[in-house]
Amino acid sequence: MNKLYISALSGCLCWSAMAMAATTPAPMTATQAKQLNAQAQSENALISQVQAAQAAKDWPKAESALSQLIALDPQRWEYRQALADVQLRQAKYAEAADSYTAALLAAGKAKLTPGIRQAMATMYNNEGNAFLKLKRNDDAIKAYTQAAQLSDKPATALFNLCAVQFNLGKMDGALSACDKTIAADPTKADAYFIKGSILLGNSTVDANGKTVAPPGTVEALQKYLQLLPNGPHVADVKAMLDYLNGVPPK
Repeated sequence: MNKLYISALSGCLCWSAMAMAATTPAPMTATQAKQLNAQAQSENALISQVQAAQAAKDWPKAESALSQLIALDPQRWEYRQALADVQLRQAKYAEAADSYTAALLAAGKAKLTPGIRQAMATMYNNEGNAFLKLKRNDDAIKAYTQAAQLSDKPATALFNLCAVQFNLGKMDGALSACDKTIAADPTKADAYFIKGSILLGNSTVDANGKTVAPPGTVEALQKYLQLLPNGPHVADVKAMLDYLNGVPPK
């Protein structure tokens, strides 16, 4: 049976260049104002470089400009998030994980607005993807759990929890995450595939030698076929349904 794959990188790497807001308490000296304006101009120039590099998919150039932005303003979690995203695109998984951790730490110090909550949810999900590539499975599960708790639309993080635990053989956790995924997004076909597979594995045999699957097994498998009639797991699903119906394997 094929492994289930984790949802890919989500979130936008782009933002609009803007002048830095004056955060220095008034009154400012002429020198302070000049320095602040110079920093704003430098940041906006670098932001333009990042946006151009992103448009060209020149990730090393975007990474360089973002590193310079972070040096100018280490407290801007948005810069750290964008750096992490660019590193993830380049398969620099260890660097990306470290950058997401730093971005989440900085974002956590800000006022937790709905927008920041969603940004943090995206970061945790992407950090989980980086951890998986590094085979830091427990850290990935923790990151996906955080993403699901923060997100207003947690289906992606919940499915990632479902898939990674299924792939690791942690069936109880996978089944629970599958049910939560389906509750969050009833159209998530692969969640039904995993659920049906797990439930089939919990089948028993009655006195007549007939396989008795737990309630919901057939329904989950049939739902997968309904949602993805040409999906990658169709052959597996049909084989499982045939097995439950007593049809000999071909």
